[in-house]
Amino acid sequence: MAKALTAWKTNRTKIWVGAVTLLLVFYLVVSFQRSLLLLGDANLTAKALGVAYLVLPLIGAWALVRELLFGARTEKLAQILEAEGGLPEDNLPRTPAGRIIREAADLEFEKYRVEAEAAPGDWRSWFRLSCAYDAAGDRKRARAAMRDAVRLFRAAPKAAAQ
Repeated sequence: MAKALTAWKTNRTKIWVGAVTLLLVFYLVVSFQRSLLLLGDANLTAKALGVAYLVLPLIGAWALVRELLFGARTEKLAQILEAEGGLPEDNLPRTPAGRIIREAADLEFEKYRVEAEAAPGDWRSWFRLSCAYDAAGDRKRARAAMRDAVRLFRAAPKAAAQ
């Protein structure tokens, strides 16, 4: 039982991602099946709805694959940085509820912004900048910086990237 609890705590995010992915795949399959039923109907309005309904699973599948690839690539970069000892330390002060104190995150952010500006072609600096954006509460810029890190990592020669 203790082993299962430890596995749950260690892999909680992956388990939830798997569960949500399965639910989304189920929704996409049912949507696709319903769109085919509507396309087979003689009514033109039903056919139009079937075409519109067919687009939803295609967009959903594209978004699902894109997000899963983003997560896998991000995890790979984190593992490389962890092995190198380059992950930023999580030593920011927190509120009693566990949230990072924004002012402290903003101060720490400056360090990583300067690092990314000094080495714009280094995926490691962009990864750390993404973590700093995330700690400061700017999720949109955090994702953009992480996309830049992934792009730079994938463009780098394999020997230099690892």
